[in-house]
Amino acid sequence: MKVYSLKKHFLELKTRILRILLVFITIFIICYYFSEDIYNISLYPLLKLSDNGTRRIIYTGLTEAFFTYVKLAAFSSFVITLPVISLEIYFFISPGLYKHEKKIAACILFLSTILFWFGVVFVYYYVIPTAWRYFLSFEYRKIDAIPIILEARISEYLNLVIRLIVAFGMAFQIPIFMLILSLMKVIKASDLKKNRRLAIVINFIIAGILAPPDIISQFILAIPMLLLYEISIILCKYLENRKKEC
Repeated sequence: MKVYSLKKHFLELKTRILRILLVFITIFIICYYFSEDIYNISLYPLLKLSDNGTRRIIYTGLTEAFFTYVKLAAFSSFVITLPVISLEIYFFISPGLYKHEKKIAACILFLSTILFWFGVVFVYYYVIPTAWRYFLSFEYRKIDAIPIILEARISEYLNLVIRLIVAFGMAFQIPIFMLILSLMKVIKASDLKKNRRLAIVINFIIAGILAPPDIISQFILAIPMLLLYEISIILCKYLENRKKEC
């Protein structure tokens, strides 16, 4: 285990942050160049659900479209940069860890990124089509009165997509959170088993807060969270068995 002075710690931290920013800015420029294509990908589930295959996305402010693409590029860059962020965090903390602690830290950081990405994929292929189908059920085209037709604003649509991605990305971190608590000896696998009923209630409350207001989206978020809770029990049990063997 290496020993660093406070000054060296700050210099090391500064170097790591600058590297992350350099990668982030580089990817941001690339993402902004392809921002229209990325946005079209996010619009595909909505387009697929339209009757005639066409939809209109509007913007009501002169700069709204520009700043929406900037926000989209920044968020896309963040998601792509996650492995670099994890690596830099690992390299920063690894000198102060023992060999077995390094393995645990590497595993946690690696799984954290993979689970977040898995949450993004889950949102795009399962959550968004289901949620959009529900929201579009309020659209009535064949009525005698003035028809209710969706013409989403470009910024509002992106904000909703980002909210869903962040909600599910964070929800999919449950095993990581539980694993850290187990390492800190705050919880045990047996405690998680005993509190299953409470966990179900808490998961549905969290889903109600993070997911859109419709019940379908909340169930779609709550069910994977419950499955991840069960995975957390398995991981914590495995970790406890490894500690006993050591």
